Amino acid sequence: MAQFVKIYDENPNPKEIDKVVKVLQNGGLIIYPTDTVYGLGCDITNTKAVEKIAKIKGVKLEKSNFSFICNDLSHLSDYVKQIDTRTYKILKRALPGPYTFVLPGSNSLPKVYKKRKTVGIRVPDNDIAREIVRVLGNPVVSTSIHDEDEIIEYTTDPELIFEKWQNLVDLVIDGGYGDNHASTVIDLTQDEPQILREGKGSLDIL
Repeated sequence: MAQFVKIYDENPNPKEIDKVVKVLQNGGLIIYPTDTVYGLGCDITNTKAVEKIAKIKGVKLEKSNFSFICNDLSHLSDYVKQIDTRTYKILKRALPGPYTFVLPGSNSLPKVYKKRKTVGIRVPDNDIAREIVRVLGNPVVSTSIHDEDEIIEYTTDPELIFEKWQNLVDLVIDGGYGDNHASTVIDLTQDEPQILREGKGSLDIL
C-alpha cells in the first residue's frame, strides 16, 4: 500500500520532500499536486518506472504523451534541441505556469524516448512539484490522473485519490485540493505556435 504524505505548497518540508525523492530514486511511482490537476509521475531516468506508468495508463510507451516536469528552464538543453529567441521568450513569459509546451526533442533524451521527435515540457507554478524535481536533480515524467466519471474529469480530493490509487503507486502526496482544469498545451515546433488544448493557461502569453 502507498504512503500518504501531507506537504504544504508554501515552504514544503524538506524531510517530506526527501521521502518523496527516495521513492522516485528507488523506481517508485508518485501522485503529486501541480498548478493544474494531480499528476502521476516517476524519475525520467528509470525505464522500468516509465514503463509502469504507460501500463497503468494503457498506452504504448512510444506513443505516450507524457510530459517532463522541470524545476526551471535549466534542464531544457538536456532534452530539447536548440530553440530560437522567440520560443525562449514565450517560455520565459509563461513559466512557471499551467502550460505544457511541445518542443523538438534532442539526441540526449533518455533511452525510452530516443525515437521521439518532440517532448512536452512543464514547469508548474507549484512549489511541491518543483522542489521534488530540484532535489531529485532531473525531470519527472508525468501524466494527469483522469477520473472515470465524465462530469469530474480529474480527481481533485487527495484522500479520494489515495483511496483509488493506493495499490497502484508507492506514494500519494496530499498537497491540498487540486484543480480540475488541465494545462494549456502549445506546440512550438512549427513556424507559428499551435494550440493543441486550451486549458487553464491564458493564451495572452503568445
